Amino acid sequence: MNVESHHTPLELQNFYRTEMNAKLARRIHGVYLASRGMTCPQIMQITGAKRRTVQQWVARYNRGGLEELRDKPRPGQPQHLPRHLEPKLMQRIEAGPSPSDGVSVFSSPVIRRIIEREFGVLYSISAVNYLLHRLGYSYLCPRPKHEKSDPAAQETFKKNSRKCWLKLPSIIPANK
Repeated sequence: MNVESHHTPLELQNFYRTEMNAKLARRIHGVYLASRGMTCPQIMQITGAKRRTVQQWVARYNRGGLEELRDKPRPGQPQHLPRHLEPKLMQRIEAGPSPSDGVSVFSSPVIRRIIEREFGVLYSISAVNYLLHRLGYSYLCPRPKHEKSDPAAQETFKKNSRKCWLKLPSIIPANK
């Protein structure tokens, strides 16, 4: 395999030994072995890569050096809700449910409806869950309290109610 002389074999060896990214270190190692005159089957045996992969590593290195061996950004699917609107959604969630929402606590389906109604973006429930997780929200929420509840009356009830617990014997006999 013909390897361009962007770096000496000793430099390549130092690069792959000190590289923190394991994938990149493996690629540099393959190029290093090729620069030392090893054949593709020998490099395949050492690195565990397929023939075509080793050939691609060397071709990429020949084209642009070590920079070509690095992973390229993979953008993925674009966000449905633009990033600049996420703070507005977070403010809406922090404000809590409004009377027009018709609920006392938020859930994924409720937030999905809010996003659709206020931002004009349609999400699936799983995508809403992913979005909420990415924004730092968790699935856990406190138990809802009724708007007409009276905490003082609840405490009085707890103090004055009869304890209906059964006292178990300290030793429970085994079945005979």
